[in-house]
Amino acid sequence: MPDVSASLDMMSGQVTGVRYAGPALAFGSSWCFAFSGPMAKYLDAAGLAPMEAVWARMAGAGLLLVAALAVVRPRALRIPRSRVAFVGLYAVMAVAGVQSLYFAAITRLPVGIALLLVYLAPVMVVAWVRLVRGARPAPAAYAGAVVAIVGLGIVAEAWQEIRLDAVGLVLGLLAAACSAGYFLMNDGFGAEMDPLGLVAWGMTGAAVVLIPFARPWAMPWEAFTRSVTPAAGGQRLPVLPAYLWMVLVATVIAYIMGVNAVRRLSAAVAVTVASLEVVGGAVVAWALVGERLGGFQIVGGLILLSGALLAQTATGLGAPRKPAAARR
Repeated sequence: MPDVSASLDMMSGQVTGVRYAGPALAFGSSWCFAFSGPMAKYLDAAGLAPMEAVWARMAGAGLLLVAALAVVRPRALRIPRSRVAFVGLYAVMAVAGVQSLYFAAITRLPVGIALLLVYLAPVMVVAWVRLVRGARPAPAAYAGAVVAIVGLGIVAEAWQEIRLDAVGLVLGLLAAACSAGYFLMNDGFGAEMDPLGLVAWGMTGAAVVLIPFARPWAMPWEAFTRSVTPAAGGQRLPVLPAYLWMVLVATVIAYIMGVNAVRRLSAAVAVTVASLEVVGGAVVAWALVGERLGGFQIVGGLILLSGALLAQTATGLGAPRKPAAARR
């Protein structure tokens, strides 16, 4: 019997590891995404416009991932004919749409308000799952989304500098809808596509879509040779390493982990856990670019974390889900 006992112990450990894989990927993705804002500040300080920085991020990440997959996993780049339109929509809405609409919104609204609008995505995802798909998310998913939104509002101090520009409000809500679409599409693209291929072509497609807006032929490419200090202060860094970190960690790794997290959890839960990006971004900004955390940011961050943890319980700590092809 000792051999049987040892086998059972091993199987138990493997199941536990699988159960925690989804939450671990979701947390890891949110913290990788947290570097995007602080790293972008170095590009901004070097003279790149926001849309130029977004295009450089998507183009660099797309080319890097496509090249890597072409060498080590070429089959991942194959897109079934029936999924070509889906990949195109993913590139336009789930990648390019979120980035560009958010940057457009912050030109007309305070950053705190725009950020709060974008992170209405958890509420939108839960509503879509309930009203359109006809599913019934666990009560913890509803509660976690609401608590996370409250915490986010406190982090962003959304009551400050209220300027409800109508166009900015629409842009922020559209960014939130695109963000919700990112999670819903990751949850439902099926088993016939490799997640790595979806991310690679999504980023590459987003870069192509944004070319007319970013006008890369007119970008100040010499900015990547400089060393700068962000406007708020903080650490002085060479722009090129900051850009490469944003591409590799805050984009490629963050998106890959995010896609796989949704596949193991659900869109409703993963989108709420992803809101931890706001807390992570505040911590990274404090460490690198000199932006300080106030009392509201700390309290709001704890509330947001509570919401994310509450939503996580909706899947029983990330119990493994059936493959997409087997779900009805």
